[in-house]
Amino acid sequence: MGKFIVIGERIHCISPIIREAMATRNPEPILKRAKLQLDAGADYLDVNIGPAESDGEDLMKWAVTTIQSAFNNVPLALDTTNRKAIEAGISVYNRSKGKPIVNSADAGDRIENVDLAAANDAIVIALCSKAGVPADNDERMMYCQELLERGMEQGMEAEDMWFDPLFLVAKGMQDKQLDVLEAIRMFAQDMGLNTTGGLSNVSNGMPKEIRPIMDSAMVAMAMQAGLTSAIANPCDRRLMETIKSCDIIKNNTLYADSYLDL
Repeated sequence: MGKFIVIGERIHCISPIIREAMATRNPEPILKRAKLQLDAGADYLDVNIGPAESDGEDLMKWAVTTIQSAFNNVPLALDTTNRKAIEAGISVYNRSKGKPIVNSADAGDRIENVDLAAANDAIVIALCSKAGVPADNDERMMYCQELLERGMEQGMEAEDMWFDPLFLVAKGMQDKQLDVLEAIRMFAQDMGLNTTGGLSNVSNGMPKEIRPIMDSAMVAMAMQAGLTSAIANPCDRRLMETIKSCDIIKNNTLYADSYLDL
């Protein structure tokens, strides 16, 4: 994949400001969050509208066109459990700067989102889980194989499937962190697959001043294992400096004294 891909996580309906903006179709708070993330170095923006059961199709169309028209067709990840809303978003999506990302499929109830991505020439984030957190890496690998086979059957290119091992909360699942890193290594190095995940899960529940340190440590170790992208907070300066530095060390980008500003 080359340079590490950062999918900005901050347009999320869990935020009261964003939730209100989506409900009232007020573009300003959403565009402000988008600009902050893009200025900080995000490559994609995740647009999480939640379940949006009553108006998901209209809301996703509005969000996609609002953000892409304001920022020169920035590529987006369409994030919702509402399948029809994802389809609606793709129907108005401009892919001149990158394919849409379907966020997400799993090996359980959401496996049909692999079919949706295949039918629309989209990327899919493939969660290596079925119901809850996988017990171990044998389970992760089993679900990875199920999802990969499903994508291949639908004619997808393997590079358009980004496998997510599920980053876990270190504060409550400290003993599982090395398993996640090993899963990334297996997917990336043994199988040659692209990988991603919700990086901020790792530091969830930690003090505000600790979170950038923990996330930066994890992303460095995960990139060494082969992680190729992450859903993360690009406005976290320490995190972005770590990612850019790891890209230099991994020879993903060319060194320049100004690399942190690029």
